[in-house]
Amino acid sequence: MLSKVAVVLSERMAMFEFGVVCEVFGLDRTADGLPGFDFRVCGAEPGTPLRSTSPGITVTPEYGLAGLTGADLVAIPAAATTMGAALDPRIVEAVRDAAAAGATVLTVCSGAFLAGAAGLLDGRKCTTHWRYVDKLAADYPEATVDPDVLFVDEGDLITSAGTAAGIDACLHLVRRELGSGVANAIARRMVVSPQRDGGQRQFIERPVAACTSDSLIPTLEWMNEHLDLPHTIEELATRSTMSTRTFARRFAAETGTTPVKWLTNQRVLLTKHLLEETDLGLEQIAARSGFGSGALLRHHFQRLVGIAPTEYRRRFGANPDAGHEP
Repeated sequence: MLSKVAVVLSERMAMFEFGVVCEVFGLDRTADGLPGFDFRVCGAEPGTPLRSTSPGITVTPEYGLAGLTGADLVAIPAAATTMGAALDPRIVEAVRDAAAAGATVLTVCSGAFLAGAAGLLDGRKCTTHWRYVDKLAADYPEATVDPDVLFVDEGDLITSAGTAAGIDACLHLVRRELGSGVANAIARRMVVSPQRDGGQRQFIERPVAACTSDSLIPTLEWMNEHLDLPHTIEELATRSTMSTRTFARRFAAETGTTPVKWLTNQRVLLTKHLLEETDLGLEQIAARSGFGSGALLRHHFQRLVGIAPTEYRRRFGANPDAGHEP
């Protein structure tokens, strides 16, 4: 379960990345029926203000590094001092000890360097902001650094790229641990998409699509509302009043992936929700999600999620025996 969350701050932390962690885990949404988190902001010296990278803004951690003890999640936002010799050895040791005690560690942007200093990247796949991937790979040669993806989930280690990719990683962790219903509800409150997959590339020309008359947003919304229907590039291009070539280029620029991959990811996300929240059998879910058949659903689900749909339902469904196949 994901209950106790400790965010550890270093000198000259990045306010946006820190704010992402606070927004997902630090706000009390229990009045909306969502689970609450024991959220702690920790630093090497509690009560001592830490400078941010934003001029004139400091943050004063309430807790010392003992606040990491017993944490289910240790979140490490970006900080200018996480990328070099200025790393505080007390913080490095505290992160290492928390991970050894069973905490999941999640890094945002250059926070990956602190995880590396704690020895958590060796032999693992990871990522960071595209500007820093070469340095991360050079500093920690035992790590496998993926320069393109939004985030990497290695189980007890999640590393994410810059800025908005931290939102994706945090919501992914919430979905993984608490279910798609909770993740979607938090995303709605944040007014962000809960659906970007970690394998999407970092380099997209327009990370947030502008809501203009020729934007793809109406088409994306229509696709998401009609996942059960077959879709062709030609039909979607016509709906967007574009040529097929322009549509394919704009789609990649605005979403970071292809229409086919986007649809498949959306259908898998809907499948997860239906497995968690309903008693529908796999053939019924396949029809609703647009996969058409249970066999095709199993193929894509296993490929993207890593486990079979029935195993996913057993782990995360409200009724693990629902839709059981003989």
